[in-house]
Amino acid sequence: MDKVALTAAGLYVIVLLRAGGTFALGWLAGAGARRSRYAERIPAAKLERVERAIQRWGAPVVAVSFLTVGFQTAANFIAGTMRMPLRRYLPALFIGGAAWSLIYATAGIGVLRLLGRLFSEHMALGVTGVAVLVLAVCGVVVARRRSAAREAERDTVADES
Repeated sequence: MDKVALTAAGLYVIVLLRAGGTFALGWLAGAGARRSRYAERIPAAKLERVERAIQRWGAPVVAVSFLTVGFQTAANFIAGTMRMPLRRYLPALFIGGAAWSLIYATAGIGVLRLLGRLFSEHMALGVTGVAVLVLAVCGVVVARRRSAAREAERDTVADES
């Protein structure tokens, strides 16, 4: 079995367990989902947007959510809270999870090969590339945290008035 297929298979198992677990948490949380500790991690506006999309389009929203960042967890959780029937949810999970694992496996292997070649041929360029990647990830994390903090502050101010 080649590296991409093995990586994709491993990622597929991981996504099935993670997304299926998120769906199960939503299912178990049921009506109290918006009051749960888990729901506090997802902004209310995002939950409402996902719920509207699932109500309108159903299982295809869950399948397509695997091609997004951030929307995937909310879609699986809301599908669970809305008690989407397993006969509709599971095909969406299997198709979306397969797409996700193939994309991440091929992109991941490609990035690792590129980094390996950079390090072997141009050590300084490889180190610079890794440093830029780490800084970019840190920048995204800091920006998201600041945005979430500003949003929480706005919600607090709105609740007080």
